[in-house]
Amino acid sequence: MKRHAPYWLLAIEIVGVVVFAAAYRSLDHYIYWLGGQAVTDGTQLYGERHSGLWFTNTPFLAVLFAPMSELPLTAARMAWQSAAVAAFAWACVSALRLAGRRPTGRTVAAAVALGLLLEPVWHTLFLGQVNLFLLALVLADVRRVSEGRRAGLGIGVAAAIKITPAIFVVLLLAAGRVRAAMTAAGAFVLCTAAAYLVNPDASRLYWSHTFYDTSRLGVPYISNQSPYAAAVRILGGVDEVGAWYQAVPLVLGVLGLAVAAAWARRGDWLAAAAVTGVTGLLVSPISWSHHWVWALPALAVLVRAGDRIPALGGFLLLLLAPPWWTPRDGGPDEYGFHGVLTAVANSYLLAGLAFLLLMAVRLRTRAASEPPLRLPAPRIANGGGPLGRKENAVQP
Repeated sequence: MKRHAPYWLLAIEIVGVVVFAAAYRSLDHYIYWLGGQAVTDGTQLYGERHSGLWFTNTPFLAVLFAPMSELPLTAARMAWQSAAVAAFAWACVSALRLAGRRPTGRTVAAAVALGLLLEPVWHTLFLGQVNLFLLALVLADVRRVSEGRRAGLGIGVAAAIKITPAIFVVLLLAAGRVRAAMTAAGAFVLCTAAAYLVNPDASRLYWSHTFYDTSRLGVPYISNQSPYAAAVRILGGVDEVGAWYQAVPLVLGVLGLAVAAAWARRGDWLAAAAVTGVTGLLVSPISWSHHWVWALPALAVLVRAGDRIPALGGFLLLLLAPPWWTPRDGGPDEYGFHGVLTAVANSYLLAGLAFLLLMAVRLRTRAASEPPLRLPAPRIANGGGPLGRKENAVQP
């Protein structure tokens, strides 16, 4: 019975997801669905509110939702949520392979079942968000890079759907995987161009204005766990954050990507992906708590390294989601500095910074004592060797 516990837990969770999808109108999925209907209607996609909220994602996501918007809302939602769980399972398989583990059925079931308990994952499903699909696309692509295979398509498509995965293109460049980076950039351009052909007016409005307009979003809301949101809450409002803040994401981005690229050059692409994902969360001005599915590879890194206390702490943090316990109604307790309460309110952010610091320190302390991690790669035809072309080989 104990051996089958992961399967039973996962089965119960999947039934719960399906029943929830049938009964509840997930807000963000509804906005996507309405965006799919509005994708061909000039500037309506970004010029008008949909069910009281703005469509803030890329025109390409709206294009992808156009066929789904022809389905009844309930049927579309059930299909979307079921596919999101499947995408999460795919991401778990990729993470296990990157960690050097064989993804058996029981191991994958356990990983998915435990992952579905975490707030970023279930919150993604609660809202009907796209995050799990992006995580699956990026990790699958990173796994292909680690195996010396052609890669970049998944990262490029993910970046075209939602801009934040574009940071993985920079990782590929910094790690010397120029062909994969160019493939990702090309996929992004093609997807974006396709959306432009479908609705040029909406595309022009998005890329000239909506793309960088954070006024449409509730930046101070406690779900936003970015450094920018923390600064806004502590200092008392958006207008209180001066031009000095522009240096913060630049510094964090450079340092984070430098650490990620160093892990990639050592052949540890799971660590590189984890550091890059967390860096993306820290660089973006909007990092809703459901965006923190990008922290899940960080948990995999900690578990693989046998760091039981940090791994358990990270798991409990994402399970209990302490920021939601703090004031979030815009009152005086949400703004300003309140010691421990402020730390709890920004605990995802602090955990992300701690993880980057840990990975930077570990890079220095282990560089001299550990050989580069080399993952087995599939044999590629017409490549002149087991890793195919020279530029696709795993670098030390």
